[in-house]
Amino acid sequence: MLYLTLIVCFVVSILITPLIKKIAFVIGATDRPNQRKVHQSIMPRLGGLAIFISFMVGIFILKPENTYSFTIWIGCVIIVITGVLDDLLELPVKYKLLGQLAAACSVVFLGDLQIAFINLPFGGQLQFGFLSIPLTILWIVGITNAINLIDGLDGLAAGVSSIALITISGLALIQGHLFVATVGLILLASTLGFLFYNFHPASIFMGDTGALFLGFSISVLSLLGFKNVTFISFVIPILILGVPISDTIFAIIRRIKNKQPLSAPDKSHLHHCMLRLGYTHRQTVLIIYAMSVFFGLVAVIFSQARIGGAIVLVGIIILVIELIAEKIGLMGQNYRPLLNMLQTLRFSPSKNR
Repeated sequence: MLYLTLIVCFVVSILITPLIKKIAFVIGATDRPNQRKVHQSIMPRLGGLAIFISFMVGIFILKPENTYSFTIWIGCVIIVITGVLDDLLELPVKYKLLGQLAAACSVVFLGDLQIAFINLPFGGQLQFGFLSIPLTILWIVGITNAINLIDGLDGLAAGVSSIALITISGLALIQGHLFVATVGLILLASTLGFLFYNFHPASIFMGDTGALFLGFSISVLSLLGFKNVTFISFVIPILILGVPISDTIFAIIRRIKNKQPLSAPDKSHLHHCMLRLGYTHRQTVLIIYAMSVFFGLVAVIFSQARIGGAIVLVGIIILVIELIAEKIGLMGQNYRPLLNMLQTLRFSPSKNR
């Protein structure tokens, strides 16, 4: 029944996306080109609605049950309404954030989904206490915005989200979290159907409707799938979402450094930097896909590693991210502390000479 449902979701997504495209033009949910955008023509941007509708078709067919089911569906509806309104009206940042907080709070307060503590790798526990609720909300809102921030090239957010969903669903199956695996696969099939129209050259964008919905869903599924409160289970979702999380962190640091508002748009995200290096639109998307696959594989390896190896692996990943960020100019062309240090060590004269 699951396989048949996934096929249905995929087909529904393919069939309904052209209809959503026509509706987007009629109601004015379009994205006009400007100096910050890559596309050169007016594009419909309500495509995420097709993902949501096909996803709900799958949920209606399979009816996956879990303690958090009802509140998750409430959160999904809230976040999709927020996205649709933004695609139509271009909401101010504070109203978008309000919608994201409402969706997150519906899961945290109505569903009582929160991480109260984690078991530390060398014994003992780290109790979050009164911080458990704000930290959980911060995770949901943060990942929701991280997916939204990478939605800058044709097929980028949909593809990266699909890779994350494959990893989350696969690990959930291994660990016996059938609800997470089922919902993740339904969302994956719905997203892949939409990607048929969204990959470069795209004929429709997912808009905030899709980016916020995918980000919210992935953030909640990752919490449910790895809620074993161990150090390793705490790090796994961070690794799976390594590309959008690292891009978001560097964007925050960059804006603080340049004394800009955190919500200020710029053209220094990962995909912008890749384009400036001379890669084509499609090459940039495929390279970032490869990065996402790499993080997904690391997450799988990490889930099977002993604690010592896991800590070493995290250290190596952080080092690799920093090197890539400096190499492509995520923090600006003059930010190269690690590369400069390596260059100094390489060309410094030996003391024995």
